[in-house]
Amino acid sequence: MKKKVFILGATGSIGTSTVDIVLHTPEKYEVVGIQAHSDGASLKKLAAFFPNARAYLTSESGMESLLRGLTESDADIVVNGIAGASGLMPSVAALESGKDLALANKETIVMAGPLIQAAALKNGAKLLPVDSEHSAVFALIQSFGPDAVSELILTASGGPFRAWTSEQIAQATLEDALRHPTWSMGAKITIDSASLANKGLEVIEACRLFNMPAEKVKVVVHPQSLVHSLIRTKDGTLYAQISKPDMRHPIASALDWPELPESSLEILDFSKKFAMDFEPPRREDFPLLGLAYRAAGLGASYPIAFNAANEIAVDAFLHKKIRFSDLARVTAGTLEHDWAQEPASFEEVLDADEKARMRAINIMETLLKC
Repeated sequence: MKKKVFILGATGSIGTSTVDIVLHTPEKYEVVGIQAHSDGASLKKLAAFFPNARAYLTSESGMESLLRGLTESDADIVVNGIAGASGLMPSVAALESGKDLALANKETIVMAGPLIQAAALKNGAKLLPVDSEHSAVFALIQSFGPDAVSELILTASGGPFRAWTSEQIAQATLEDALRHPTWSMGAKITIDSASLANKGLEVIEACRLFNMPAEKVKVVVHPQSLVHSLIRTKDGTLYAQISKPDMRHPIASALDWPELPESSLEILDFSKKFAMDFEPPRREDFPLLGLAYRAAGLGASYPIAFNAANEIAVDAFLHKKIRFSDLARVTAGTLEHDWAQEPASFEEVLDADEKARMRAINIMETLLKC
């Protein structure tokens, strides 16, 4: 029997990779729903491939229509490739209706990790990480068991500014920040990769997904992006997941879990010479990583505030309203507020998110006057 798939963010990088997998294995999957926010032309093209799928363009039909469609759908698994905080409530709708969730939207866990995990448990749904780093950790922990793991190590490409001096980074332009050396992604996540905010979000996500304290989640810069994550077991041994950087690997793993998918993707060729380098991140030049660790350690609503402030700042940077160095200033200022209240519901999560966004906007407006 074919597995029925609902693809959120179908026209983005995660969505198009998922579509590629489905089109190459039509005997395994049936797409029953596709969603995009504003790219109606691309969504229409996808709909031609999947004539039986319900299509949602949320900039026109609205989020409520999508949430209702998710709840009523007969999908077995929902792939959430929506970017940003707007991906939270679709994740909630999927889990509360008992559907497995292949999750690339890291904000879902950053903002509401405990509530999301409780929703999955209550409704008998599986929560399957699609971020390459968390997919790797998930697979490694499945092999060894959580009690055997003493430390998680997430890899980062280092982004376009890995080899830049502090002075060069201070003068970085939008065009500079959008030149990612390894991955082809949307604009927001590409900026987050340049600032290491993306890795910071992944640290928070790992803490919540795998019940690890922040001090046990490490980040190492690995420019080749071949090692996706490592775990250190209690005996001090390191185990890594290694493959070519291709998001179709973790997506296929989530779609086929608990089975291993058969893959025709390019594999590492050990008959050819290649190198793997590792170095510590330069936290002084990428302060958003340190701010994310602070938010992870404080918990409560601090991760919500970190994400909200960063989203506001990145949007302003993409519109050339602020400088690259202002990304950290806006986020740091927002985190100075008291975010110690633990949200008890998704409504309280959204309320904290809105308050953090307003604070970030006020801080940004002050910066613009300087």
